[in-house]
Amino acid sequence: QVQLVESGGGLVQAGGSLRLSCAPSGDTICIAGMEWYVMGWYRQAPGKERELVADITAGGTIKYADFVKGRFTITRDSAKNTLYLQMHSLKPEDTAVYYCQAGAGGYDPGLCENEYWGQGAQVTVSS
Repeated sequence: QVQLVESGGGLVQAGGSLRLSCAPSGDTICIAGMEWYVMGWYRQAPGKERELVADITAGGTIKYADFVKGRFTITRDSAKNTLYLQMHSLKPEDTAVYYCQAGAGGYDPGLCENEYWGQGAQVTVSS
């Protein structure tokens, strides 16, 4: 099995910056196959549904939610299948648990899972 481990969350003042990282651990064959997965960041604020922040395909196509455009940047290190989210100009409304996700999409993962989720990283932005 594969676990996605997020790091880099924390408490920051409004206008500040944070960088989240998501690295896979576990089955090396499944981790290698993740280079074909779409990887993304989601967030969930208290009392709200989980929502997409940004994702990036294996080919590098990126999609951002409107509420983070121009402030957040998603990148991935394909060699390590590690995902990053650089967040600037943070606002109190960005406060949420941020989750890393990897999805196989149209790729056949064989005996590996179609989807993986991290445990979440708390981001708190004070006003």
